[in-house]
Amino acid sequence: MELEATNFIEEIINKDLEDGRVKSIQTRHPPEPSGYLHIGHVRNIVLNYGLAEKYHGICNLRYDDTNPSKESQEFVDSIQEDVKWLGYQWNEIHYATDYFQKNYEYAVKLIKDGKAFVCDLSPEELSKYRGTLTEPGIESPYRNRSIEENLDLFERMKNGEFPAGSRCLRAKIDMKSPNMNMRDPVIYRIQYAHHQRIGDTWNIYPSYDFSHPLDDALEGVTHSICGPEFEDHRPLYNWVVENCQTGNYPRQVEYANLYIKGAILGKRFIKKLVADGAVSGFDDPRLYSLRGLKRRGVLPESLKDFVYAAGITKSNSLIEPAFFEHFVRNTLNEVSRRVMAVLNPIELEITNYEEGKEEEILLEDYPQKEEKGERKYYFAKHLLIEREDFIKEPIPKFFRLYVGAEVRLKGAYIVRCTGFEEDENGNVTKVLCEYLPETKSGSNCEKKVKGTIHWINPNHSEKIEVRLFENLVDENSAEEVEGKEHAVDGYKLNPNSLVILDNCYIESGLNINFDERYQFIRNGYFCLDKDTTESKKVFNRTITLKETKKI
Repeated sequence: MELEATNFIEEIINKDLEDGRVKSIQTRHPPEPSGYLHIGHVRNIVLNYGLAEKYHGICNLRYDDTNPSKESQEFVDSIQEDVKWLGYQWNEIHYATDYFQKNYEYAVKLIKDGKAFVCDLSPEELSKYRGTLTEPGIESPYRNRSIEENLDLFERMKNGEFPAGSRCLRAKIDMKSPNMNMRDPVIYRIQYAHHQRIGDTWNIYPSYDFSHPLDDALEGVTHSICGPEFEDHRPLYNWVVENCQTGNYPRQVEYANLYIKGAILGKRFIKKLVADGAVSGFDDPRLYSLRGLKRRGVLPESLKDFVYAAGITKSNSLIEPAFFEHFVRNTLNEVSRRVMAVLNPIELEITNYEEGKEEEILLEDYPQKEEKGERKYYFAKHLLIEREDFIKEPIPKFFRLYVGAEVRLKGAYIVRCTGFEEDENGNVTKVLCEYLPETKSGSNCEKKVKGTIHWINPNHSEKIEVRLFENLVDENSAEEVEGKEHAVDGYKLNPNSLVILDNCYIESGLNINFDERYQFIRNGYFCLDKDTTESKKVFNRTITLKETKKI
């Protein structure tokens, strides 16, 4: 039974299945272990693993570990952790280095078939001979070496007899091709570098354009899902597969990249931010790395929903942050426990309530769920509220506290503001209210007020640290990096991207844990940060609640 296609890639797959070109679907996720995954990688992950799931096929995780100078086991491990965090599981794990011997044997085959030659041109000469978009390339003077000489030189390259950069192996295709990738491309280079996985076993390394199609074919990949930068390389991909005659013929399909306006995604820029101390590390919650997003409290379901909603297209997409944030809020709203926390406290005294008395009230844990759940909390004479919930002089459409105003304290009573106290500088130090005894929540009180505010009983609270985040890039310079995987230098950082509040209070007795997400009522969605200790809990604000009109 043919599955309904939801994008152009699935249409291609359906046709290949219908035509009998393939019988089952196999994809691969081919990250380079030279950095941490970021939100720009999610589309590729969702496509490769998601297509395999939808078509009951398999997806292998295959590391493109052909650049030993930038790779490490740390990145290998982090990629696996991030893929699992997103909810996917590979069939098998492979490495490009697993296929080095086979790559070498196919390179030898090309030499024997007269389709590859050893070239002595320097890197600078190679660039010059390649030509331009309007001028054809020039054939290398070494292009017509005999097969015997090429085999001998290539073997000696493998044995480490020549300096790096002195020779390379090139495919013999067409120096006049309008596609510059087909102008006798380099398929092997001499490279002396210790590899984190295979040590010093190899002195020659295949190019990505050579190893990638071969590795796909050797693994049995049916559809090689790539970014748009590989579209011009597709003729070379097909040339390698056809001329090496592996017996398998994977199809390369390109999709467009997905960018978020103002997001820094380029690996080298993220590394620079870390090196310069502009962020605390690769998991800084202000970064769009998967580790940073996870630490900030974003859930994997939000990322996948975002990718699917943005669509799989053939042209690059620049998405407003608000579009991404919609899916973050949507997921968190469904799962977050509602709790009361005050981030900028001021004392509230209920002047007509008995000193020392405490009264049980009930608060809902999950009002968004059928099984809401309830917990007990305690109303008392002395409470804490948000400083911004009181103003000295009323203004239009301010439905919180000022002298004469009435609001409901969440889960408790309606109170009427009767006055306030201030210091010698005019700063309010205490808000005074009277409670209306017949208005307790749940008592069928008919009195209505326009505002409800949260509060904390200091005798049943825990002091916490709260970290608030804004975009790392200053909005005025965001256009300098938007829509670019590798942005130019010169962007400016937002000095308010991190604000730390250390005088905050949350209800006690909540059994706070790292797995759960919390909506601090009226303040946003929060999660516990890894910097939490036994003596102090640290919370990250994942995102604010839906935008409301500010006073």
